[in-house]
Amino acid sequence: MKNILFRFFVTLFFGGMFLFTSCDKEDNESTEEVNFTSDDSARAAKMDNVAEGTFNIMEQAFVENETGGRGPNQLSLFPDCTQITVSIQGNNVLVLVDFGDSCTLNNGNVVSGSILLDYGPLVGGTYTVNYLYNDFIFNDNGVSGGGDFLYEIANQNGNPQSTLNESITVSFPNATVTGTRTGLRVSEWVEGVGSGTWLDNVYYVTGNWQTEFTNGFERTGEVTDVLVRKLSCPFLVSGVLQVTQDGLTAAIDFGDGECDNQAVFIYNGQEYPFIMN
Repeated sequence: MKNILFRFFVTLFFGGMFLFTSCDKEDNESTEEVNFTSDDSARAAKMDNVAEGTFNIMEQAFVENETGGRGPNQLSLFPDCTQITVSIQGNNVLVLVDFGDSCTLNNGNVVSGSILLDYGPLVGGTYTVNYLYNDFIFNDNGVSGGGDFLYEIANQNGNPQSTLNESITVSFPNATVTGTRTGLRVSEWVEGVGSGTWLDNVYYVTGNWQTEFTNGFERTGEVTDVLVRKLSCPFLVSGVLQVTQDGLTAAIDFGDGECDNQAVFIYNGQEYPFIMN
């Protein structure tokens, strides 16, 4: 029921945008009509979750390789269906994380395809890591593209941190529309460092990104209150993401820190609870 209500209110939100721009056009013929749908908003939110989930996998693969996270006394995110191959080319380390045709990770996400990591030696307390997705699928959503991230052993707070430049394309099941997301994401590892298990890993996420769909839909997102990701939870557990579409602004509040699928869509001072999917 909450999900239905959310879609209804999102439709009203973007319907209001359409009415606003249509009325404005009567006074100014150069103003273009814009019509957004709740389907596009749902895809954009889904794309955020897909991107965050895939980035966590890629970062965890790097951390486990550098810290021996798949050793006999470590609890890895990656089960036996994940084949990790490490090779050396000159001064660079290449890590191929291959999930085959289908692999259910230990946090429940179902993936296939592979991710390639390529990075040089530790310089000034940092690694520069290039990454590339190959035929990668995350929970039935295709992910292609890549980028790079700077991994700091210790930031100003003494915590590991990755600063990631992203440029990925996501395809959705049973849809011809695809989306591209570009931007900057900073992830600070604040809990679980060195514990030997991924279950207690907690990250603070900040940044901003642009989402564009092949049907013309565009949305920008900026973190205004730090997003909190617990690796053991499939959803963001707290924080606020401000979203802007055609000059109008709303926000998504991800909660108070509990691992649940509850969030709140906020527009014009009104709050609309919904269920993340």
